[in-house]
Amino acid sequence: MRFRWMSASVLAMLVSGCGGIDAQTDAETVQEEKIVMEASPVEGVTFRFIETNGIRMRIAEMGDQGPLVLLVHGWPESWYSWRHQIPALANAGYRVVVPEMRGYGKTDAPELVEDYDIVHLAADMVGVLDALGEEKATIVGHDWGAIVASNSVLLHPERFSSLVLMSVPHRSRSAASPMAAMTAQVGDNFFYIMYHNEPDGVAEAEYDGDPRGLLSRLYLSPDSPREAPEVTDPKRSAGGWIPRLGAAIGLPDWLTQDDLDYYVAQFESTGFRGGVNYYRNFQRNWEITEHLADAKINVPTLFIAGEKDVVIRGATVGMLTEMMAAVVTDLRDVVLVPEIGHWIQQEDPVATNKALLDFLNGLQ
Repeated sequence: MRFRWMSASVLAMLVSGCGGIDAQTDAETVQEEKIVMEASPVEGVTFRFIETNGIRMRIAEMGDQGPLVLLVHGWPESWYSWRHQIPALANAGYRVVVPEMRGYGKTDAPELVEDYDIVHLAADMVGVLDALGEEKATIVGHDWGAIVASNSVLLHPERFSSLVLMSVPHRSRSAASPMAAMTAQVGDNFFYIMYHNEPDGVAEAEYDGDPRGLLSRLYLSPDSPREAPEVTDPKRSAGGWIPRLGAAIGLPDWLTQDDLDYYVAQFESTGFRGGVNYYRNFQRNWEITEHLADAKINVPTLFIAGEKDVVIRGATVGMLTEMMAAVVTDLRDVVLVPEIGHWIQQEDPVATNKALLDFLNGLQ
């Protein structure tokens, strides 16, 4: 929930029944309208707020008719990560909606870590459809958005007609705790997922202290030149994450200074805690989805990734197809884009948009 602070004088007027609150309410309404009417850096895209699953969410949208396509961003990303896909899909006749996910941008950021579990995140997506008056949608997710998208289909199969996953393939639910497995594998060494699960907000404190430092080091291509990292000791005790990532030597050709500045401004305003809380639910998500152990995705599905995306660890089309075929009954295609890394829809929007439109048009 989003709570507004009230001055003592306004609160007193409410309690006593005196006049004066209308002026306060009108001022708040005007302020909210200004927020809604904020100019978008992407031509043709507009913003508005909706209520979904008990939170207030800002969505970016383009196109008011045609089949609904819901684009779900990951970490540390933004609606802006889809800036190349929104107009391409809308101009092809689709209604495109991009939520600023729970904890990001101007969307509400609940305090409780448990409010970021996969059940809440999937229900947020269903709530978007409800707020828009739409019965079904194609859901497209990148990075953490892919996890949200696949679980939204599993938890609410009647609401999603097709699925596109980017970078993170769908796997069957592991028999053992994923956090226990990571702990055993990593030991005392640094691993960002384990770092995000440390107590007392250690990770977001580091990132909030230097948003530009983190984002400029993460938003790079596989072959982007870097300076030598400040920390090379693999032990967690040697430091946090930013000094382990060599500083960028210039920006990749797919990211302008204005792009980076926009991302940095968003995280300077919001902070990183909301996004990091997604990682803090890895164990909880595993525990609360036991009923999905044998569940399969039965809608038409596409997988897209950069061939050099570290998430797929060198997997080939054949390997990914075989892995997902066991849990996805209608896997239409697996597209790996050569020489491209993790930020697939930004690094190669032409290839990404072609794969998306080929898939979507093939459903009509």
